[in-house]
Amino acid sequence: MFAKNVGTIDRALRVVVGLALITAFFLSPDSGLRWLYLIGIVPLLTGIFGTCGLYSVLGVNTCSFDKR
Repeated sequence: MFAKNVGTIDRALRVVVGLALITAFFLSPDSGLRWLYLIGIVPLLTGIFGTCGLYSVLGVNTCSFDKR
């Protein structure tokens, strides 16, 4: 569907940040703006699938594979 444009280190960081934000959502039930932690879904999904829409628009590619 979409070409992979997120490299290995980038993917790992996205998954870690996404999981941290989602965990913070569940650990702070009294916070007024707690729903903002749900933004962690975006880096988590882009890390899992290896493709980023914003990278596609900007022409960025952090994958290190050969494009032959």
